[in-house]
Amino acid sequence: MRGVLGGTPPSFSRRILHKKEHNGMKLTYELRPGIDQVGYVDYNVRDFHSYDTRLGATYNAYLIRDEKVALVDTVKAPFAQQLQRNVASLVELEKVDYLICLHAEMDHSGALPAMVKACPNAVVVCNAKCKEALAGFYDVSNWKFQIVAQGESLSLGKRSLTFVNVPMVHWPESSVAYMPEEKILFANDAFGQHIATSNRFDDECDLPTLLREAKSYYANIVAPYGRQTLKVLETVKTLELDLIAPGHGVMWRSHIKEIIDAYERWASGKYAPKVLIIYDTMWQSTELMAEEIYAGAVERGQEIAKANPDAPRLDVQLMHARKTTLTRIAEEALDAAAVAFGSATLNATLMPQEAAVLAYFQGLKFREKTALAFGSYGWGIGAPEAIQKTLETLKYPAIELSPIKAKQRPDAAALDACRQAGAMLADAAWERYRNDQ
Repeated sequence: MRGVLGGTPPSFSRRILHKKEHNGMKLTYELRPGIDQVGYVDYNVRDFHSYDTRLGATYNAYLIRDEKVALVDTVKAPFAQQLQRNVASLVELEKVDYLICLHAEMDHSGALPAMVKACPNAVVVCNAKCKEALAGFYDVSNWKFQIVAQGESLSLGKRSLTFVNVPMVHWPESSVAYMPEEKILFANDAFGQHIATSNRFDDECDLPTLLREAKSYYANIVAPYGRQTLKVLETVKTLELDLIAPGHGVMWRSHIKEIIDAYERWASGKYAPKVLIIYDTMWQSTELMAEEIYAGAVERGQEIAKANPDAPRLDVQLMHARKTTLTRIAEEALDAAAVAFGSATLNATLMPQEAAVLAYFQGLKFREKTALAFGSYGWGIGAPEAIQKTLETLKYPAIELSPIKAKQRPDAAALDACRQAGAMLADAAWERYRNDQ
C-alpha cells in the first residue's frame, strides 16, 4: 500500500521511525557522493506558528564532505541530537569545518548552539545580518564566525559555495548558497513545502500534491514578499540547476521548471478565475446569505463557461471560517480574483474567526481582489460595517451592493441581492483573470 505522496503510509512510517529513534536511529539521504541530507522528518507536527502542517514537516540540513566539511543549516532545537547522530554517522564531528547558516529562524538555527558545542573546530559561516539575528536568539560570544558578503564564494576543495542574499524571502538576513560544480541550489525557505515523507525527491512523490503544498507554503509564509521574490527568481533563472535543496520538504530534481514557473506566477499575483465566499454564522442567517451568493456565482460561472468553452471554468468555493483553517483559506486566496466576507454580528462587531481571517489577509498582503461585505444582525448593527471598513483598509474595491445587511433572518429582497452579488463577483473574477492573460 502506498501513501498520498508515494512510499510507506505515514502511520506505518511513524511506528518504524519512533522505534528506531529510541535505538539511536541514524538516517541520511544521499544527493551526490559526499553530499547528504542529514535533517529530520517530523511526522507529528500539526501546528507551525499557526500554520496548519496537515502532512507534517521536515527540517532539512545538508552535509558536504570534501577537503573541507560543511553543514548547511541545522534543525529545530528538539531534534539536535538526531542531527548530531546523522552527521556523526558520516564524519567525525571534530572534522566539521563549517556550520553554514542561511537563515536565523529557529526551525533552521535551533540546533546550531548544540552543533557549535559538538563541533569544536567549526566556524559559523553567515552574512552580517544573520550574525546579528543569531546574537538576538543565542549567546554567541564564544562562537567563531566567518562573515560572507553578497556573491562571495567559499572553497571546500573540489566544490565551492557561492552566497546570494535574498532579503525578505522571508527574513532580512535570508540567503541561499549555490554549488556550481554540482549545479545545486541550497535554497533554505524558498521552494519549500511542509510535507513529511520518506521519499525525499520530487519524482518520487505525487507532483500535484507537491505543488499544492508548495503553494500553501508560499501563500502562508512568502506571499507578503512577492516583489522581493521576483527579484530572486531573476537570479535563480540565470543559474544552471540540476537540484534545488530547500530547507523544508522534498528536493526538486525532475520538476525544477514547474516549481520555478509556479513561484513566478504566485509572486506576480496572477489571478485564477476564482471566487471565495468566506463567512461565519451564528443562527444560520449569514449562512443563508452565503449560500445565495455561492449560487449566484455558480450560475453565472456556468453561463461564462458556455460562452467560453475552451477556457478554464470559474471556481467558486464556500468556506466556513470556523470549519476551514486559516492555512487553507490563504492557499485558496492567493490567486482568487474575487472574495466575499460575511459575518453575523456579535457584540456589535465581527465573529472572532471572521475577524481573524481579515487580519490574516491584511498581513499576507495579497494582490487586490474585488470584494463584498455581507452579514446579519439582531438588535445592534456592526459586522457588515466592520467588514466594509476592513475592505477599505485592504484597498479591495467593493461591488456596488456591498455591504449587504439582513436583520435577524434575511428576507426575499436580501437573498435576491445576495444572488445578484454572486453573479457580479463571478463577472469581476472572470474579467480580472482575462486581463491577466
